[in-house]
Amino acid sequence: MSGLANFDPENPDNLEDIEKQFAVKAVQQMSTYWSLLSAVPPAKLKLTKYDDEILEEFYKTFPEYDEKKVAFLDEDELKSKEGKEKWREFIKNFEEKVEDYNFGTLVRKDVTKDYSEENTIFVVRIQFYAIELVRNKLGLNDWVYKK
Repeated sequence: MSGLANFDPENPDNLEDIEKQFAVKAVQQMSTYWSLLSAVPPAKLKLTKYDDEILEEFYKTFPEYDEKKVAFLDEDELKSKEGKEKWREFIKNFEEKVEDYNFGTLVRKDVTKDYSEENTIFVVRIQFYAIELVRNKLGLNDWVYKK
């Protein structure tokens, strides 16, 4: 990381090391979250001090996300031009509040399955929080704890 002081984002030499560090951090976060789901009833999990606000804003911004849609994420829809714009607006609400709100992390496409290469989508952390908070509130992650 000592070379970061001389890092020029306009002319990066080799981003491979930085990409690896992001990947390691995302996998660590994924592993920590899975351990939490296994140890604590998901409905009792507190992911941030802004959980209630995140949930409220999510329901306002994404009223179309019913239980099925939050359980089985459509990556193409999330990453479509329209989807990205809606998420951008949602994210703005938390830029000054949630630490590392835009840090990359992994979310499961299908809530009924474990993390795997085929079952993950790379998202920013505030998206992860919103989706997982709704999943936990609806009891969709209860199977992890019960297992």
